[in-house]
Amino acid sequence: MQTSLPQSLLDTLEGAEADRILRSCVHCGFCLATCPTYQLTGDELDSPRGRIYQIKEMLEGAPVGASTQLHLDRCLTCRACETTCPSGVEYGQLVDIGRGAIEQRVPRSVQVRAKRWLLRKFLARPRLFGFFLRLGQFFRPLLPRALAATVPARQKPLPALPSGATSTLTRRMLVLEGCVQSVATPNTNAAARRVLASFGIALVSAPQAGCCGALDYHLAAHEAGLDRVRRNIDAWWPDVMAGAQAIVVSASGCGVMVKDYGRLLAHDPAYAEKAVRVAALARDLAEVVAAENRSAWRGLGAGRRIACHAPCTLQHGQKLPGLVEGILRDAGFELTPIADAHLCCGSAGTYSILQPKLSRALRTDKLHALEAGEPELIATANVGCQMHLQAGTSRPVRHWIELFDPSAAG
Repeated sequence: MQTSLPQSLLDTLEGAEADRILRSCVHCGFCLATCPTYQLTGDELDSPRGRIYQIKEMLEGAPVGASTQLHLDRCLTCRACETTCPSGVEYGQLVDIGRGAIEQRVPRSVQVRAKRWLLRKFLARPRLFGFFLRLGQFFRPLLPRALAATVPARQKPLPALPSGATSTLTRRMLVLEGCVQSVATPNTNAAARRVLASFGIALVSAPQAGCCGALDYHLAAHEAGLDRVRRNIDAWWPDVMAGAQAIVVSASGCGVMVKDYGRLLAHDPAYAEKAVRVAALARDLAEVVAAENRSAWRGLGAGRRIACHAPCTLQHGQKLPGLVEGILRDAGFELTPIADAHLCCGSAGTYSILQPKLSRALRTDKLHALEAGEPELIATANVGCQMHLQAGTSRPVRHWIELFDPSAAG
């Protein structure tokens, strides 16, 4: 693609990156076939190719308005287009640049700005989010059915590891507790601790670590997101220097972000080197489990028929397609076939809140595909997908690691 970005923009890091990415696009249109929003709207401006053109024109100085902003907002950042693209266009990075740029040029209404600000501040604070979540769970029986479905049921806490159990473990890894996950689905990391302990691995939390930064960054609050990235690096650094073998992330959406820390802080001389090292240590939980001897798990899932939902952030973002499915099959679980498994469920971080109509339509399609094989439950690898899918079905939706923790069996 030919570009003519102004020199003043090309002299910036983001401008140079945008120009490089734009020039890699060859207009082939393969991305249209795998774009969830284009499948729903049929509007090419709601496709990766269409959004690339809009970003290009905006960065070249063409007038832009609310229409362009809407089409960028409608993007799920699922990155299925990246998996499909024969030219290796880094679309996810480009759309973040585009969103940041249009945020400066097209003002939003006071109501919309307030909503986005509240989402960034509310969801990233576990204590605040947890308070209102418990309130919602308490009044859940009195809420209208549609609203009650959006409030995740309170999880029965799993038993803690026996006192002193971790002192006998020979390997140490850091774990990202997360913000929403730590409150809404705390059993995910509780199960991860117990499962990894069986492999001799102790998961260690850094109390000062918090949100991975994705909530802010993907809502075009780039500097706020990068501040969270720096905070996590500072929190983890003592353990990294002490020899932590990995930083385990059990929410695949957060995993994409942490693995990108090196690129995101490449311009920061105080953090660039540390960010690269942290990103190199980041591992999705499935990567850690897949590397261990799992012979004791053979036959564990015999007779159990489940549907495995592969989050976009795992298969397209982290480029780990089939990894969780392989772990489950090796353990004897029967996995149901899923049509269009590459398409997004509609969760996509805050997308289900900001674009509810499109999000619900995508969830309906995804649940139809997941439940077609009549599984006993749906397993996934990301908290956002787990909560979003559960709000649309009575069938249990759980993180896959819980299937390997006897304390969470069921």
